[in-house]
Amino acid sequence: MTSPEIDCLSWGLMKVKGCSSSYKDCKVWPGGSRTWDWRETGTNHHPGVQPADVEEVLKKGIEQLVIGRGMSEALQVPPSTLDYVERAGVSVTVLQTEKAVAEYNRLVRQGAKVGGVFHSTC
Repeated sequence: MTSPEIDCLSWGLMKVKGCSSSYKDCKVWPGGSRTWDWRETGTNHHPGVQPADVEEVLKKGIEQLVIGRGMSEALQVPPSTLDYVERAGVSVTVLQTEKAVAEYNRLVRQGAKVGGVFHSTC
């Protein structure tokens, strides 16, 4: 099963190939995607992405995770989250969201088992 490419990214809007829904923030993994609802884990820009935010994606059998910090990189990614991902045996890349989506799509085209969590505003 392959990861879906991200077809469209603009401020506050993401579209995933093969998905009829659009997202503000999203999680993607081999075979699927869904909205990333920060309220589920109490996430805010500070302290940022929590281990609970990436846990679902890690469980999908990925080998690489890409995290998009937002268009202006306002979303933080604390060391505890990076440690959590690495302890799961998954390599992680953290970038500004436009760059993160480009990297994610590049990995998808290479056939990598890649997942991502992306913030599409600030």
